[in-house]
Amino acid sequence: MSKTCIIIGASHAAAQLAPSLRQEGWDGKIIVLGDEPYLPYHRPPLSKAFLAGDTTPEKLLIRNQAIYEKNDIEFKLGVRVESIDRSHKTLTLDNGEVMSYDKLALCTGSRVRTVSLPGVELGGIHYLRDISDVEKIKEDVAEGANAVIVGGGYIGLETAASLKKQGMNVTVLEMAPRVLARVTAPELSEFYTRVHSDEGVSIKTGVAVAGFEGDGKVQRVTCADGTHFDADLVVIGVGIVPNVELAEAAGLEVENGVVVDQYARTNDPDIVAAGDVTNHPNALYDIRLRLESVPNATDQAKSAAASICGNEKVYSSLPWFWSDQYDLKLQIAGLSQGYDEVIIRGDKDGSRSFVAFYLKEGKLISADCVNRPQEFMVSKKLIAENISVDPAKLADESIAPKELLAG
Repeated sequence: MSKTCIIIGASHAAAQLAPSLRQEGWDGKIIVLGDEPYLPYHRPPLSKAFLAGDTTPEKLLIRNQAIYEKNDIEFKLGVRVESIDRSHKTLTLDNGEVMSYDKLALCTGSRVRTVSLPGVELGGIHYLRDISDVEKIKEDVAEGANAVIVGGGYIGLETAASLKKQGMNVTVLEMAPRVLARVTAPELSEFYTRVHSDEGVSIKTGVAVAGFEGDGKVQRVTCADGTHFDADLVVIGVGIVPNVELAEAAGLEVENGVVVDQYARTNDPDIVAAGDVTNHPNALYDIRLRLESVPNATDQAKSAAASICGNEKVYSSLPWFWSDQYDLKLQIAGLSQGYDEVIIRGDKDGSRSFVAFYLKEGKLISADCVNRPQEFMVSKKLIAENISVDPAKLADESIAPKELLAG
């Protein structure tokens, strides 16, 4: 009898896990269930090229239909899984269909964190997570109109850049004392505030949004301090939440994500998980964490596929991320949490190209590289291979990036 592996969530992780199953020797059925009407697609361009109208849903696809067909991978799209019955190894869909599995992979990803403020139901107020979200935002984009972004994280700033390039008057409202406060050093926050200000975006920090006003459609954003901002379009970007409810209801271990080991295995031997939804160990930093990144989803999915097939491949990749705003490509190597020193390489105040190296007790743990691809590649190697480097050399631009690898 042919065995069946079902993958819940047509996500980045699923796009990798399904073909990896074939590479690992799975010869049974592979079925991917997705609640959107699309095959797995790249999400990072949504706030950038797709919002700007520079690409189409078809061009966002991670793999085309032919590759899935070649690997005999079946998709059921536009369906939602209501429950998992681990004892009978079945799933119940929102249309009432019951499906049986031998192996199950949770690639359910995450969703936007919503706010419950007065007037949030008005037209013209949006979140940005999937294709349909951006299609709705596009309907409210108009040159010379006012856009307010609630949240000064990467999604908020990327959206601000995209809308500014389309001729809108853009204001970013951030509750923290600086943008990107949760994820980077003050030096990076100052840099991005300067760049956005130079581009004509108004950045307001230390501002708490109290609600939204308008007659059917948003017209202004009100703040706790009594100020208000005119708005024809509002995009709320205040973080994301892992989709753990199915796993939790099924009795899987959940703690800030679905808990998995270094092989992407849950506490059920027939269920793995990969991507944004997982809380997994990272040997390099000796911590457990949940990562919201494409490389994490892709690399962890390979381990998950191997585990399903009875093989063991440790997932231990160095975390890395990126963000595109205007002509800036920020590439981030490693995790900066817990740093005690920042070393700047380049001119962060007068140029658009520099590196912020993060050290902890003299050891390099992370690097934010703005338009510095060479330093990014070198930083990944330095951190992953635990190569000691003199902090003075990191700051010295007369030393070529590759020479830093000599330690």
